[in-house]
Amino acid sequence: MSIGQGTASDGGRQSMMWRRGLRALIITVFSLLLVIYVAGPVAWLVSSSLQSESDITAVPPNWLPPKVTFDNFEAIFAPPKREVTYETRRQGDPATGRFLPSGAENLLPSLWNSFAVGMAVAILNLVVSMTAAYAIAVIHFKGRRAALYTILVTRVIPDIALIVPLFLVMRQLDLVNTRFALIVTYLAVTVPFTIFILISYFEQIPRDLYRAARADGCSHWQALRFVYLPLSLPALVASVMFAFLTSWNEFIFALILTQNITSQTLPIIISGFVMDFTTSFSFINAAGVIAIVPPVVLAMMFERYIVSGLTAGAVKG
Repeated sequence: MSIGQGTASDGGRQSMMWRRGLRALIITVFSLLLVIYVAGPVAWLVSSSLQSESDITAVPPNWLPPKVTFDNFEAIFAPPKREVTYETRRQGDPATGRFLPSGAENLLPSLWNSFAVGMAVAILNLVVSMTAAYAIAVIHFKGRRAALYTILVTRVIPDIALIVPLFLVMRQLDLVNTRFALIVTYLAVTVPFTIFILISYFEQIPRDLYRAARADGCSHWQALRFVYLPLSLPALVASVMFAFLTSWNEFIFALILTQNITSQTLPIIISGFVMDFTTSFSFINAAGVIAIVPPVVLAMMFERYIVSGLTAGAVKG
C-alpha cells in the first residue's frame, strides 16, 4: 500500500470518528436538555416545598433552599389548632410562614379517597379486562372483532362530552358525592385501553399452550389462570399501573361528580388552595410533593414490567 493510500485511509477513519463523536455529543446535549425539561419542574417542586414562604417568594428566586424547613409537611400531617392555622392578610403576613390555606385539614382525607379509588379501579379494571381480553384473543366466537372495535370506539369520545350524561345518570342513581361514582366512571375510561393491551399480549402466547391446557381438561378459567396470567405478568402490571395513575391524576370527572369534602380526591382539594384570598405557595408545593410520591414509588418498583408491558404487541411476527 502506498503512502498516499495510507494517508487517505487514516483521514477517512479520523473523519468517521469525528462524525461519531459529534453525533454522540449532540445526543448527549439533547438528552440533558430533555432531562432538565422533564425533571426541572419536579426538582423545583421539591425544593420549594422545603422553603419558607418568604424564601419561595424572594426575588431573585432561591433555586435551592437557603434554610431547609419541614414546617409545610408538619402542617399537613400534624396541623396546628384551627385558630392558629388560618390567618388572613390582616392578621398576619403569609411570608412569615404561619399561613395555611382554608381546607388544609381536608388534604389527608382526600389522599385516602384518591388511594382507595385508585386501588379499587386498578383491581376491578384488571378483573374485567383480563376476562374480556381472554375471550376476544383466545375464544373464537362470532362477532369478537366487532366487540373489540366497539370497546375501542368508546374511547374516541372526548371525556368532556360524557360529563353531563354521566352526572345526570349518577344523580338519578343517587351516587353523586360518592367514591363509587368515581370508581364506575374511571372503569369506563380505563377498561378499553387495558383490554387492548392484554389482547396484544395474549395473542403473542403460543396457541399450542392453550390447546395443551384444554386437552388436559382445563376450563377456560383454569387456562386463563394457569397459562395466560403467569406469562402475561408485565402486561398485567402495566395495566394495573395505568388504571391506578389514571384514577390518581383525574380531575374533571372528580370535580363534577364529587362536591363535598368526604368524597373529593386529592387533585380537587389541592386545586382549591389557589382560590384563597392569599395563596401559600410553599404549602401547595408540599401538598404537590405528597401527591406525586405514590405514583413515583410504584413506577420505580415496577418500571421494567411497565416498559415491557406497554410495548407488548408493538412489533409482531
